[in-house]
Amino acid sequence: MLTRIWSAAIMIPLAALFAYLGGWWFFVAIAVIIGLATYEFYELMKAGGYHPGTPLGVLFSLALLLTAQFPEVLVTDIIVTAALLLTLIWHLIAYETGVTDKPASDWALTVAGALYLGWMGNLFLQLRDLPDGLGWIILACVPVWVGDSGAYFIGIKWGKHKCCPRLSPKKSWEGTIAGWVTGTLSMLLIGLVLGLPWWHGLVLGMLVALITPLGDLAESMFKRQVKIKDSSNLIPGHGGALDRIDSLLFSVPIVFYYLTLAVW
Repeated sequence: MLTRIWSAAIMIPLAALFAYLGGWWFFVAIAVIIGLATYEFYELMKAGGYHPGTPLGVLFSLALLLTAQFPEVLVTDIIVTAALLLTLIWHLIAYETGVTDKPASDWALTVAGALYLGWMGNLFLQLRDLPDGLGWIILACVPVWVGDSGAYFIGIKWGKHKCCPRLSPKKSWEGTIAGWVTGTLSMLLIGLVLGLPWWHGLVLGMLVALITPLGDLAESMFKRQVKIKDSSNLIPGHGGALDRIDSLLFSVPIVFYYLTLAVW
């Protein structure tokens, strides 16, 4: 626990600084995190006996971030088309040279990993670029961390009924419900501070609180299939970059699309 606290004490101010600076500073920070997370995803798949095209996959993931900086449709079309063709060619060569005997699965994992992390990372940048974007980034992240903390401490103290024994044996219904409540309330309060009407804050809080734990379970699914505990040992006490952003990959899209479709 002490190691986790010290790591968080370093990471949170850094994250806050880059979020505050915005622009290309925030882009670089997101690119580093998404690049590392994509690499970790491919390493997980390699541990499961697959052979994704890691270099091209990471480049595809990072290129998807650029579409937020240059939102012209043509740029997005070119990047996606080139990435699909190049990754397919990569796996044609890998199969022909005997690197893999599962080229279709490997190609699908390469594309899926890049889309999963690159496109969701793209939405971090789009959310920050909205008017008052710093506030919306806070709205998308802080309630998730509050909900995680509520779920963790209540689950440790009173958790008795297993929630998802196959995906995450330590998760309990008591902790999960505590996470829903604390996450929703924190979203409501932060939303009010940011000028979001209370009914929007409540609905958004409920959506984020209910759905974002699935981000953590999705990564657990990947790791359990390949029998690995953490995506890496990059952050002492916290695992890897993918371990730190798994829930945020679900919360940021929810907040972005709710704000752009329901609020404005």
